[in-house]
Amino acid sequence: MTAIHEPAVANAMDDLSLWPASTTHAGHGDLAVGGVPLTEIAERFGTPVYVMDEAEVRDRCRTYRAAFPDAEILYAAKAFLCRAMARWAEEEGLGLDVCSAGELELAVTTGFPPERIVLHGNAKTPRDLETALRLGVGHIVIDSPSEIARLAAAVGPDGRQKVMVRVVPGIDAGGHAKIRTGTEDQKFGLSIRDGYAQHAITRILDQPQLELTGLHCHLGSQITSVKPYLVAVRRMTGLMARLHQQHGLVLPELDLGGGHAVAYRPGEQALDVTALARRVRAELSGACAAAGLPVPRLIIEPGRAIAGPAGVSVYHVLSVKHTGDRVFVAVDGGMSDNPRPALYGAGYTPRLIGRATTAERARMTVVGRHCEAGDLVATDVPLPADIRPGDLLAVPVTGAYHHSMASAYNLIGRPPVVAVHHAHARLLVRRETLEDIRRRDVGL
Repeated sequence: MTAIHEPAVANAMDDLSLWPASTTHAGHGDLAVGGVPLTEIAERFGTPVYVMDEAEVRDRCRTYRAAFPDAEILYAAKAFLCRAMARWAEEEGLGLDVCSAGELELAVTTGFPPERIVLHGNAKTPRDLETALRLGVGHIVIDSPSEIARLAAAVGPDGRQKVMVRVVPGIDAGGHAKIRTGTEDQKFGLSIRDGYAQHAITRILDQPQLELTGLHCHLGSQITSVKPYLVAVRRMTGLMARLHQQHGLVLPELDLGGGHAVAYRPGEQALDVTALARRVRAELSGACAAAGLPVPRLIIEPGRAIAGPAGVSVYHVLSVKHTGDRVFVAVDGGMSDNPRPALYGAGYTPRLIGRATTAERARMTVVGRHCEAGDLVATDVPLPADIRPGDLLAVPVTGAYHHSMASAYNLIGRPPVVAVHHAHARLLVRRETLEDIRRRDVGL
């Protein structure tokens, strides 16, 4: 184990740039988020535990509303959804983007207006479509030709449903191959290049039950540059111009999806939302003027960029193991509450909380408790050399695609979600217990 002496690393304990804006030093090595010490949350709710800063979520919603004042902002529920999150988004003036009947029903039964919800999905089930129509969802995004006739039949001869078409613009963007969805070689959408998008639109126009209001595209996730969105604007506007020439069609909406990057580690780049808004508006205005089209209403679907930086995960250290030159710090969670390192090689920056130490920092690998070699929390990260069982580790930027992708692997159960706001902590989602797991197993 090699100690680390670089000043930048030595000062890392004071760096709170990745943490919610409400984060403060609470003394004795602790941190407080939303005015609540993380050690207090660990003691009260147990570990592992997800912590969501309500103020951070609301501030990020407001940032989008300010950057895109004339656009419709839809929070992408797949990043993280619970009843409280749906209420926060609705109160901040955002719509909702859902991908299943489950997400849709949870939101609507919370009181979210169904007309402000958009249903996505590359393979919508009959239940997804039935639920969307029964609850009066605002838009359904058609992702494949087979959905057109099925949806029209489900709407019925006297009904009317607003739809968009998900288009593949042929743009390679995103932080990992598994989260790039704007290219030709993946399961989402209908291609401009091979004509499938145009063919699907022609079929939709022949269905009086379906009202085509716009085009939709989503390029991927963890996109750090504005440039791919500008290319998407040009290609989508080009398609709209061809549709106008062929059908006299003027579409009032253009959905550019989300995928806006956040920083998970110091020095990583996040997408500048203000710059994105400014340049996309200019590009869209110019492209529409050149094509002789009115400027459509823009729709944006941020998920990770709203929920991700608002979340913190807290773990207890179970063991510290020296293997050759490596040090493995095992915690009481892992891939069941954060599968992203195993899926995408995602990196994180855990830190010791709850006690002060003057120990030098050393490179260590934080691992989970699951029976998988790929069960990693963070690889080769600087931690105090005297870290020991019983210590607490906190990991920032865990509000998106953690709870929503969590599993009960090894029958451990999913952690609770706790909201912090104005120095108060409250339970949003309770811990999944062994009794919950046993009740699902009904056969002998």
